[in-house]
Amino acid sequence: MKLEVSEDAAKWFASEMDLKPGDFVRFVVKIYGGIPTAHPSYYLGISIGKERDITIKTEVEGITFYFTNEDSWFLEQYNLKIIEKNGEVEYIFT
Repeated sequence: MKLEVSEDAAKWFASEMDLKPGDFVRFVVKIYGGIPTAHPSYYLGISIGKERDITIKTEVEGITFYFTNEDSWFLEQYNLKIIEKNGEVEYIFT
């Protein structure tokens, strides 16, 4: 259960979402529509802001990327690596 964001991906998020060091990016589990995942019928959404119950996190380029306790089950059997490729971010589940 690991969350990894490459420096290039963090820079992509910063540019696309106008983020600055000290900001927080939350990955939210959704049932329909969003970023495809390793879980059938489940997708990821993104929201900006800090929640109190951060369970899984990584900080890159001064930005904290995280899952809350409520959504941490999503990575119980997976690692998630987020990279930048060809001007877009790619989500890799292993």
